[in-house]
Amino acid sequence: MSTHRRRWGLEPAVKEAFEQTCNCQINYVVLDSGGDILQRLRLEGKSSQADLVLGLDTGTMETTRQTGLLANHETDLSALSLPVEWQDPMFVPYDWGYFAFVYDTEQLPEPPKSLEALIAAPDDLKILIQDPRTSTPGLGLLLWMRHVYGNQAPEKWQQLKGKILTTTKSWSDGYFSLFMNGEAPMILSYSTSPAYHMAVDKTDRYQAAEFKALGSLIVLASNDEEDRRILADSVCSL
Repeated sequence: MSTHRRRWGLEPAVKEAFEQTCNCQINYVVLDSGGDILQRLRLEGKSSQADLVLGLDTGTMETTRQTGLLANHETDLSALSLPVEWQDPMFVPYDWGYFAFVYDTEQLPEPPKSLEALIAAPDDLKILIQDPRTSTPGLGLLLWMRHVYGNQAPEKWQQLKGKILTTTKSWSDGYFSLFMNGEAPMILSYSTSPAYHMAVDKTDRYQAAEFKALGSLIVLASNDEEDRRILADSVCSL
């Protein structure tokens, strides 16, 4: 069994348990981000050897569906416990998290309290974000800005631009190569990132900024790409 997945996917213990259950061997093709997975599928088309695609999210769901490469999962989803009702025939959620700006409390003791406060902050506050063409968090921020500011989004991007230290290809490039090395005090990530540091690094140094007055879901998509309703602060991984 072959699967395309992004880095920081399933733990080895899950792989081992599944192999024992299905009496098969899983071969991973590991890519940097959900965006890379989608592009790989587009390039491979029907010649793809993947049996399973792991690491997409609700921001890329509809575009992936339109490739025509997916089959119905035929899985009983009645045991799912999510903040929303989920009945999709092609996608099975395996985790749920909220987009958040994570900050280093040692570099930034008082982080912005809202998206508007971040945009209005002095340009000497530097942040890291991801490329929306290759990164699902980067795409999430693009949708988030569009939802919150509508037609004013381009103007708000210009105001935010001076604070962006760099835009990385993937989440891991920005998080572990730059943010964790102190290059910037704030990065677009997930609200669950601090839990990782508490569990693995035994520190509460890194926290998620508590932004106020945001939406709830990242995308509720119709079949028409131009008819998407964007509600942009959380993401469901598929």
